[in-house]
Amino acid sequence: MAFIHDFAELLNKKNLKKILMLFLCFPLISAAQQQINKTMIYDGIEREYIVYIPASYDASTDYPLLFSFHGGGGTSSGHIIINDMRPIADTAAFIAIYPQGAIDYDGAEPGQDPSTSWIHKAPTTHDDINFIGAIIDTLANEYLVDENRVYACGYSEGAIFSYELGCRLNNRLAAFAYVSGSMITDDFRDSYYSWGFCTPIHPTAVMLIPGTTDENPNSYYDGLQPYYMSANEITTYWSSANNTNLNPIVSQIPNTNTSDGSTVERRVWQSGDNCVRVEELKVIGGDHDWPGTFGNMDINASEEIWNFVSKYDINGLIDCNPSSDHEINIIQNKKLLRITDMLGRNIKELKNIPLFYRYDDGSVEKKIIIV
Repeated sequence: MAFIHDFAELLNKKNLKKILMLFLCFPLISAAQQQINKTMIYDGIEREYIVYIPASYDASTDYPLLFSFHGGGGTSSGHIIINDMRPIADTAAFIAIYPQGAIDYDGAEPGQDPSTSWIHKAPTTHDDINFIGAIIDTLANEYLVDENRVYACGYSEGAIFSYELGCRLNNRLAAFAYVSGSMITDDFRDSYYSWGFCTPIHPTAVMLIPGTTDENPNSYYDGLQPYYMSANEITTYWSSANNTNLNPIVSQIPNTNTSDGSTVERRVWQSGDNCVRVEELKVIGGDHDWPGTFGNMDINASEEIWNFVSKYDINGLIDCNPSSDHEINIIQNKKLLRITDMLGRNIKELKNIPLFYRYDDGSVEKKIIIV
């Protein structure tokens, strides 16, 4: 099968590849969605990953890939329940992948059992960055895959690993997001793991969903120096790397669930190179949670992630028009009707004061443009 696939690529005929895929993957095509447990030998170890194929897949159109990474000590089968992208994949037409982390036998503390981990305790030669690259290659041989639209997201240590992909597999990743995690500092990445500094090679859209009261040491909102960056340091890093506006546009998400003990503030750094943006959904009062599944219920993290990353490919915002400032209402596909002050008077956009943005779908957002 690999020979036939390579021959099709050699001819550089997309239609031929589609015909080949129809025959080679025919047993995988059905009128129903499929969840498949797959294995591969990587670095001498049998590795596992779950692939979810939506019912709409028929080997005639390239499908994006979305990777979801479980937390430290977790499993792919458990994470698919927390971050259930399957219903979204069914309607949005993408392939969802849930890889399984390898057991870190050398990283267990005395008296404790070893557990699964994406980032093994140093010194180690284990590095899962290219494991994910191998999965991409495998799926591209088995299915029609849009390799310009490969995305990643993760929870806790899986969030940290998503950042590592954004740094070290950047040539294959269009956009990524994290929930309840952090980013390793460059100094720690270089001195402890010898990975060097984070070096993205193209403008990369990033979404983070941190909780301000997260009590997990690798997920503190204010960071844990010299190991993990704070949320503000992360947004500063990626907004600088992407050359976005210096100041975020801030709006309040409606507090639709008043019993979850938290609220959400949307912070957006926009107008980056190739129209990319950095977005933070700051869960004020949020802990080590996955909003929409547990913790904050005003937002659904899974839906927010797909709605964000799916707008981008490896070249930036799909259909980017650099002459447009790409205001939030354009990205969210709703029309701004008017801006009012606290007394309801129509007003032009001003800085550093609360304003109310009223849209044609009936929604109202309170924003403060900070300068």
